[in-house]
Amino acid sequence: MTSTTTQDTDEHAVRALIDAVSAAWADNDVAAFVAHYADDATAVLPGFALLSKAVIRTAMAAAFADQLKGTRRIHRVQGVRFLDNATAIVISRSVTVRAGENEPPADRWSIATWVLSDRAGRWLIEAYHDCPAA
Repeated sequence: MTSTTTQDTDEHAVRALIDAVSAAWADNDVAAFVAHYADDATAVLPGFALLSKAVIRTAMAAAFADQLKGTRRIHRVQGVRFLDNATAIVISRSVTVRAGENEPPADRWSIATWVLSDRAGRWLIEAYHDCPAA
């Protein structure tokens, strides 16, 4: 396992990745959004699964041009756990905020699980799963 200092540095990098994904979403920038995903990444959302970075890119480009245009995504990290030096699991409480909303309704929040890997010094999303917080 990594030293405490290394683990603190890695946790900072993992949290920065999630912040960067949120910023790319707010900008509706699909290229910046998928830049943080591994080529074989998966995203499982209520009702469907996106089974590669290319599929995630296509789906998000369509969504940013339509129902997600002008939205932003908040991810409040609840915990980060390292399985080894190159694998992290993150749990977040997440929500999509629509244009003009100050605070989204409570029933729109979800719980997300992120599986991240360090590939040659760069953290990437390997898998993302989102389900309603109910």
